[in-house]
Amino acid sequence: MRESYELTVAGVTRELPLCRVSDELYIAAFVIFGDVELTVASARELLKIAPEHDVMITAESKGIPLVYEMARQSGENNYLIARKAPKLYMKNVVSTEVNSITTAKKQTLFIDSEDVERMRGKRVLIIDDVISTGESLRAVEKLVKQSGGEVVGRMAILAEGDAKYRDDIRYLEHLPLFNPDGTEKDA
Repeated sequence: MRESYELTVAGVTRELPLCRVSDELYIAAFVIFGDVELTVASARELLKIAPEHDVMITAESKGIPLVYEMARQSGENNYLIARKAPKLYMKNVVSTEVNSITTAKKQTLFIDSEDVERMRGKRVLIIDDVISTGESLRAVEKLVKQSGGEVVGRMAILAEGDAKYRDDIRYLEHLPLFNPDGTEKDA
C-alpha cells in the first residue's frame, strides 16, 4: 500500500504522507508550516497570477505563512486573518460558520470592526493553502461580502480533488484524493 504522495509545486518537491479522513477517503497531508522554501516559492508563483487587489485575507491557520509571504514579496504592508476564535482585542466581532474536510467539527470564523473597515469598498483577494470542498473559501467570502468588500480572486497553492474543475479559483497544482489502498481516486 502506498503511504505517501510525491508532489512538486513551484519547483519544490515534497513527499506528503497519506492520512485517513474516512474509511473510503485518504488525503495527502500538505502542511506549509515550517517549510520556508515551499512557502516562499509558492508565494512567488501565486503573485505572478494574482489579480489586482487592495487587501488579502486568509482563514486561520495554514494560510497565514502564505499570505504573510505574499504580502512581504509584493510590498503590501498588511493582510487580514479570519480567526477561529474571537480575541480580547477584537471589537464588534463579525462571524460565520464553516465545515472543513480537515476539521472534525463545525468551526466559526471571526473578524473585527477594523478588518471590516479595511475591506469596505476594497478589492479583496482570498488566499488559502489548499482548496478542497471550498467550505473555508465560502466562509471567508461571506465575511468579505458582509464587510462590503469585493472578492476579486480566490487563490491557493493546491486544488484538491474535484476543486481542479472550478473556474473561480487560481492555483498552482492539483492534489488528488486517495482510496484506502493508496491509489488515486481521480486517476
